[in-house]
Parts: sequence; C-alpha cells; structure tokens
Amino acid sequence: MKIAVPYEDGKVFQHFGKAKEVKIYTVEGGKVVAAHLAVNDGEGHEAMAELLKKLGADVVICGNIGECAQKAVREAGMELYGGVIARADDSVNAFLTNNLAYDPEAGCSGLGGDEPHTCGC
Repeated sequence: MKIAVPYEDGKVFQHFGKAKEVKIYTVEGGKVVAAHLAVNDGEGHEAMAELLKKLGADVVICGNIGECAQKAVREAGMELYGGVIARADDSVNAFLTNNLAYDPEAGCSGLGGDEPHTCGC
C-alpha cells in the first residue's frame, strides 16, 4: 500500500491543491518500509490528484481539501482522510494503528492567504 501526504516542513500541508511536495510512504505488513518526497510541479487540485494517481497512492491523508479535490481523489480510487493537523510521519503511524484523528467533513475552509478564496471546480 502507498500512503500520500501533502507535505511541508515535516507537517501535513493544510491546502491540498497548493502543496509543492507530497510524501509517499510505502507500507508492507502494516509497517512503513520506505518513504520519499515527490515534487508537485502542477497547480491546483487536479494536478495534485493526477500526481498522486501517477505515484500509485492508495490512501491520501491531508489537511483542508475542497469538494472538487475530494471528488478527484475519490474518482481516482484513493481513500481520503482530510482535516488532519499533525506531523506527516505521526499521521501515517496513527493511520496504521487505526488512531488517525481526521474530519470526514473537511473542506477548503477558505484558505487563500490575504485574498478571499473559494475552492471551485
């Protein structure tokens, strides 16, 4: 299994479509056996979802994620756990022990820096 986490400075990045890096964890027998960073050269949720699909992700653990991004991830066949605020490694370990604190209703929350923002499709 491969778990993907949008990533910044060791933490779960809080805006799915704006993450510049994603950490990919390879899991075998319930344990992480490898991890590496991949660069997201694209922009927006569609590019990120496409990258995760290309990298073979089965599970996505992320922070805030808009409705259209959720749809793109799920349509690509990946399980989604949004609304996570934690260190990336800790979130994966929590997932593997069925202790991940996530929000199934996680949305975009209007994250847009200094300007009004919506995560449209």
